Amino acid sequence: MKESKRIDAEALYELKSVVDPQVNEKGQGCLYVLTSICKETDKYYSNIFYKDLDTLETTQWTFGKNRNHSPRWSPNGEQVAFISNRSGKNQLFLLSKQGGEAKQLTYLANGVSNPVWSPDGKDIAFQCNLKTGETVEDKENVREEKEEKVTALEVTNMKYKSDGKGFWDGSYDHIAILNIESGDMEQLTSGENNYYLQSWSPDGQYIAISADESNEKDFSFIADIYLYNRKEESWKKVTESNGSYGKVTWTPDSKRLGLIGSGREYENATLSKIWVYDLESDFLQCLTPEWDVNVGDYAIGDFQQGSVTPGILWGEDNESFTFLGTDHGNTVVYFGNISGAIYPSLIDNYHVYGLSTGGSLKRAVVAISTPTHPGDLYTLNLETGVVQQITDVNKVFAETHAFSEAEPLQFNSRDGWELHGWLMKPQDFKEGEKYPMVLEIHGGPHAMYANSYFHEFQTLTSNGFAVLFINPRGSHGYGQQFVDAVRGDYGGKDYEDIMDAVDYCLETFDFIDASRLGVTGGSYGGFMTNWIVGHTDRFKAAVTQRSISNWISFYGVSDIGYYFTDWQIKADLNDIETLWKHSPLAYVNNIQTPLLILHGEKDYRCPIEQAEQLFIALKVQKKETKFVRFPESNHELSRGGKPTLRIERLTYINNWFLEYV
Repeated sequence: MKESKRIDAEALYELKSVVDPQVNEKGQGCLYVLTSICKETDKYYSNIFYKDLDTLETTQWTFGKNRNHSPRWSPNGEQVAFISNRSGKNQLFLLSKQGGEAKQLTYLANGVSNPVWSPDGKDIAFQCNLKTGETVEDKENVREEKEEKVTALEVTNMKYKSDGKGFWDGSYDHIAILNIESGDMEQLTSGENNYYLQSWSPDGQYIAISADESNEKDFSFIADIYLYNRKEESWKKVTESNGSYGKVTWTPDSKRLGLIGSGREYENATLSKIWVYDLESDFLQCLTPEWDVNVGDYAIGDFQQGSVTPGILWGEDNESFTFLGTDHGNTVVYFGNISGAIYPSLIDNYHVYGLSTGGSLKRAVVAISTPTHPGDLYTLNLETGVVQQITDVNKVFAETHAFSEAEPLQFNSRDGWELHGWLMKPQDFKEGEKYPMVLEIHGGPHAMYANSYFHEFQTLTSNGFAVLFINPRGSHGYGQQFVDAVRGDYGGKDYEDIMDAVDYCLETFDFIDASRLGVTGGSYGGFMTNWIVGHTDRFKAAVTQRSISNWISFYGVSDIGYYFTDWQIKADLNDIETLWKHSPLAYVNNIQTPLLILHGEKDYRCPIEQAEQLFIALKVQKKETKFVRFPESNHELSRGGKPTLRIERLTYINNWFLEYV
């Protein structure tokens, strides 16, 4: 038998990501997006494929080394609108099901996104970004790239930068409609607000849009739903400016719409719920007020590119629907109705990161990942729960490489809370031998490790490490009390949960060498890595990624600092003592563990000054440390960063643990 290859960092070049299934209305076919990496250009490229759900025959519909994505069926199923950067910026294109060349429909300077068809198939609504003085009717506003004159940046608002986008350039997101036959465009929104396109009612009368129209944006964290009446050219506000709502979907008869969202009872730790608005009675109702499950997909990974989570998908009876929920380390497919009944349609050890029905609640197409399966599409019988795999995009890779399984763990914390996690054995595991273990800590903190593929974990197990990852309190998936428990207690019970997980593994699995432990994590996981090495010497090495070390400076330099610190640490600059008490930098004198510090130069979420402070504080004391700065990289480096830098990052992590653990 041929020996399986090791999964190393560069295996990313061989793996493909399949996302965004879109079933047509008749349920006969499904579009999806397949993303790969071009090693020569060091870029991602995506193409659109069609799967016949009866014959399971696959046809590639777009080609080339560009990003082609967001395919959306026309109402009659004969055409597909999609977004492509083949002409430079992301623009709207139209493709016939019969084949032929795709036709470019938009030519906007800042590109477009999120195509939504009108029910009669004559128009396509889309989202675009416009600067002051620009309109969607200016076809000539696509201008050649040229060196811009360097000018000063004048800042008057606190929300002037954001991770991944950089500094605000004075533009706003707006909604427009394109008539396919004439090419004429109608701009629905304007002014100094951001408007986000949601959906179009099946009767063609309403377009649902989300926006925050409050006057004081710096201190507003809401998203309201508005309905634009095309016939009357009027607006109606559906929600009450008390939270964040989106993912609007319509019943086939256009009498109700479904929303996903929540108030801010627990700030950003509040669980999302299902809401239904009845147009005839003008009544908005929460269908899941007491249901202790987060609606949507909150699982994290480091592999999928461009996954899309839908809202609730209605059935033909105008009362039933299906949706995704995050629960105990899985993303589950649920069935519900307007009476408030909720039943699982697919509950297994899966991360379901895509769902499409085409309007029927008999069969769906789901995208599924597991710890040993990067991801594929499956048909799901919504009545029986039976799944059938219909793509195998990484078949060759899977046949030649060995994946490590993730064994689920369940145990109690020292104060009696039920905790959940996983342990992965080294790929060359042999009974009777001892192995080092790396503890992984997720970010958020309101995220969830799941039964999903993590390339980083597989590279560590291939290098001989066991990998432990758990969901400490603060994680999604275990109810409202659990996710809220970390707020105001960073480095408290969350730290104890993580240490209890390490102790549980050492007591339960005799193959783990207690003298060879490593720890790593990013964002909040980076904060916790810093906290751990400042409070215990039991780890032989640590790698902190895009971390937080000082809550005092974080307050003013992060794009979210001034409100995130209030929400999470429950302190501001009037309470320096509390901010410093929860800052890992305050305990830097205690750090004896060799610490590798990884950070992106353009990370505005956890700015690189957080890493700089920690590095200098350690070097002054002549501690064992190394600082690696990744150019042009933001907070998403590990997931969607430049491929070579993602691989370089994984290589640094593995080499540090190989050297010190």
